[in-house]
Amino acid sequence: MRDKNTVMAILQEECAEVVQAVSKVYRFGLDNAWNGVTNKQALITEIGDVLALIDILIKETDINISEEDILDAIEAKREKLKIFLPETL
Repeated sequence: MRDKNTVMAILQEECAEVVQAVSKVYRFGLDNAWNGVTNKQALITEIGDVLALIDILIKETDINISEEDILDAIEAKREKLKIFLPETL
């Protein structure tokens, strides 16, 4: 069992890194590269890091969040986005 507070602290840091990666995509584009890594690849990596921490939080701590809880939250967000972020044709 992992300490949930430590996992959440790392998750918080990883979320901030996603924000930074998204900002670089906006500023410089997906294909711009720094040290041989495109902004797209950096974004993919950071999203993967967040998903990994979420998986650890669910499966390896005593926080008592189930995968079903997460899937329900995802579906609720998708429903909200139908109103606030409609698909374009």
